[in-house]
Amino acid sequence: MLKDNLLWIVNWFDSQCDGDWEHSNGVHIQTLGNPGWDITISIQETELDEIEFREIHIERTEKDWLFCKVEEGHFQAKCGVFNLIEVLQIFRNWAEGKGNIL
Repeated sequence: MLKDNLLWIVNWFDSQCDGDWEHSNGVHIQTLGNPGWDITISIQETELDEIEFREIHIERTEKDWLFCKVEEGHFQAKCGVFNLIEVLQIFRNWAEGKGNIL
């Protein structure tokens, strides 16, 4: 599933690139020190810019958690080290019009 979602996000990013958008927008995935992931995906000037996203906050355990929201033209997520795949799936579901379901 990770490979599928990584390939999907690569294709989504490529489909947004128009010679201009990619100079000030993009996909950023970096680590957190607790440990975990910090994901920011620009949705400004995309078809997602006006689509509602319901904030998600899940805390299953100290290592199994995620928080996702859309704010100021960005999909933003923070999650536990093993939740990266789940967050990418949430973004993908939302972007494909399936709602922000898990």
